[in-house]
Amino acid sequence: MVALKGGEVERFLARPDPARPIVLVYGPDAGLVRERVQALIAAAVDDPGDPFQLARLDGDELAGAPARLLDEANTIPLFGGRRAVLVRAGARNLAPAVEALIGAAFPDCRVVIEAGDLRRNSPLRVACERARNAVALPCYPDAERDLLRLIDEEMHASGLAISPDARAALVPLLGGDRLASRHELRKLALYAGGKSSTKSSTGKGSGDRPRVELADVIAVVSDASALELDELIDAVFAGSTGEVEAQLAKARTAATAPGTMLSAAVRHVGQLHKARLVMEEGTPLGAAVEGFAPYVHFSRKDAIGAALRLWTCARLARAMSQLADAALDARRQSAMAAVIAERALLALAANARRKE
Repeated sequence: MVALKGGEVERFLARPDPARPIVLVYGPDAGLVRERVQALIAAAVDDPGDPFQLARLDGDELAGAPARLLDEANTIPLFGGRRAVLVRAGARNLAPAVEALIGAAFPDCRVVIEAGDLRRNSPLRVACERARNAVALPCYPDAERDLLRLIDEEMHASGLAISPDARAALVPLLGGDRLASRHELRKLALYAGGKSSTKSSTGKGSGDRPRVELADVIAVVSDASALELDELIDAVFAGSTGEVEAQLAKARTAATAPGTMLSAAVRHVGQLHKARLVMEEGTPLGAAVEGFAPYVHFSRKDAIGAALRLWTCARLARAMSQLADAALDARRQSAMAAVIAERALLALAANARRKE
């Protein structure tokens, strides 16, 4: 089985193995998935913007025409050079198309499959992990050491140093999504670099480089880990009380406002209620989940499907009422807002799997 971990992933990205031309990139960190996909494509073709070099395919369309993937992998570039195929997995089962590709010979062509969070027994993940000519690259949210490395990498690339206090303060404000974290760091670097160019209070660091200070972090960086609210909300409506408690602890560390958590839950339950109404009128679950497409990342489809199986329209309506009451109470009793929000979310999680 070829499922890489930790440093193996970075080594593969630095030097992709030509003997494993099929690469599945998946995981809950959508930003990291996208970053690694872009790195693989950049290494595979000279111009990712050239449609003759890079073919972009929709996974749901391939599920209905699995032979097309092999046809694309065997296509010779019109003007010569290298070629790659990028597949974005969707809600439908893409495994048959990938299995046909795994079992066939094709020219020098890199096939990259971009997916969301996949279960261990997902057919797509199993197919890629078992094949000798494929590899799976998991993308999980950055741990503290990953965030520290990311901070140092971005500051160095911008020609900046960073004080220990500022570096430590950044860690709880980042995470959940790699691209969002990079965006915040680059915004910080732009701000600190601008201060240096006007000879303001930014200090000097190693090698006389301008230095980012704690005051700069406070002034500029928004909470990129707020994207982890998706994980909190999904856990609530899946009835995963343990995961809800873990996500609430992260939210406390990141100083996420209770009102922000409740607002996110209210928006989500409204969308769930709308989808469930459509289901009770006869629409299949898969089509109801697709109705969420404009509002959520494709990687959350499994979580949304699970919630729609658990919750009825009547129960979702009661949940909306409970969340609205909690949001009002939190505004009225600001000193107790955190307790009110956490209690409301845990209560919903505890009730999620009850049959009423």
